[in-house]
Amino acid sequence: MPPGPRKHVPPLPVRDGLNPTRLVLPHDAASVGRYATAAQYLLERFAHDADRLREKLAAGEVVTGGGAVVDHGTPYEPRGFLYLYRDPPADEPEAPALEELEVLHRDDDLLVVDKPHLVATMPRGRWVTRTVLVHLRATLDLPELVPAHRLDRPTAGVLVLTVRPEVRGAYQTAFQERAVRKVYEAVAPLPAAGSPLDGEGTTTVRSRIVKHRGVVRAQEEPGEPNAESRVTLVARDGARGLGLYRLEPRTGKTHQLRLHMASLGLPLLHDPFWPVLREDAPDDPDRPLQLLARSLAFVDPLSGAPREFRSRRRLAAWPGGEGAGDGGVDGPR
Repeated sequence: MPPGPRKHVPPLPVRDGLNPTRLVLPHDAASVGRYATAAQYLLERFAHDADRLREKLAAGEVVTGGGAVVDHGTPYEPRGFLYLYRDPPADEPEAPALEELEVLHRDDDLLVVDKPHLVATMPRGRWVTRTVLVHLRATLDLPELVPAHRLDRPTAGVLVLTVRPEVRGAYQTAFQERAVRKVYEAVAPLPAAGSPLDGEGTTTVRSRIVKHRGVVRAQEEPGEPNAESRVTLVARDGARGLGLYRLEPRTGKTHQLRLHMASLGLPLLHDPFWPVLREDAPDDPDRPLQLLARSLAFVDPLSGAPREFRSRRRLAAWPGGEGAGDGGVDGPR
């Protein structure tokens, strides 16, 4: 079988925890006829920040895919690559919970952390430098650190990152091929009479989940199911009408657990998406989404050894939820 295409290696290193941005020069006829130099294209595309871009060009901070410094005479090459460091947004929101990030495990291949609520896994949208990935790259001097999977910003718990590029594919494949057993905990209303959970205490939800570009929430649509979650009610607080649930996703669709719980009439406590979308609601650190990635377990794809990592956190809305949890464990249980 012939080898696949080689991945292009950026000619600029990670700086302050951030990858350089790659731009591809358009190859359509209008662009080819319009631009004589790469700098001309950049200054027009980023006209709103042209002065800062001129500073980067003068400082030699813009390079081609081959690593050559771009100046005002560098010719425009259709489909050519340009690399530069973008400035972090000046109005990036604070992420005070980032200080609570805890390392559960570290070796030559993996870094496992206990992510707090309201901290993004990696740069996206308004959060760039105040994210788990950028923070750990900078503070632990691990420039090649990359997440093996992802946790949504509102969700807390176990997050696995790979330390070296050589092992990245093996661990990411384990997550993609559902070889990792994930267990979450959540606080939500108690099931109503007649609910699938009002009796045996366990049900499996299967549906088709689709996330459309530009739409904030994922949604369920008719068709072949592509998402499956096992839901178990493990404890009741009748006085408050709340339950503690164990959630075991068999798949990893965007918003899967939140959407499946909402479809059961059990929206997670403090969820800004369900049952009512509150897209622009400000973060409330005292009322985070009550969803925790409690544990991850898998057979190590490199060593063959069983591994398990457990969050030390607890959900604050559950009785006794403040303080440390039951600890992170690496190994069989």
